[in-house]
Amino acid sequence: MKLKTLLIVAFFFCQMSFSQTIFGKWKTIDDETGKEKGIVEIYEKSGKVFGKIIDILDIEHKHNKCEKCEGEDKNKPILGLIILKGLTKDGDIYTGGKITDPKNGKSYHCKITLDGKDKLIVRGYIGIPLFGRSQTWIRLK
Repeated sequence: MKLKTLLIVAFFFCQMSFSQTIFGKWKTIDDETGKEKGIVEIYEKSGKVFGKIIDILDIEHKHNKCEKCEGEDKNKPILGLIILKGLTKDGDIYTGGKITDPKNGKSYHCKITLDGKDKLIVRGYIGIPLFGRSQTWIRLK
């Protein structure tokens, strides 16, 4: 009986250590320049996934506003801007939401997948995922 309980507890902790999540803080890497750009915190609210810019690594851009954004995000500070909105989990992929590129102010469909436990592949696209761009984000430890 004790062995069975011990095995169940060990299995539970192994599952916890191998469970992967997109939630947490991620360093964004520009797919065109390869430069580190900022830190995004991904969180869940009311069953949906959101991501907010919590740090901008280039000091010159820390106080920029999203001048090209539309709607409620227009002229908001980029620092604190919610750029991931409304994604839901579908198997191992998060989809169904939008991502905003503060550089050009445009919003795109978004798909997020984990690549291991410390890399996130974030794809913004128009129409279908084939027509888009991907960035690799690195988990902050």
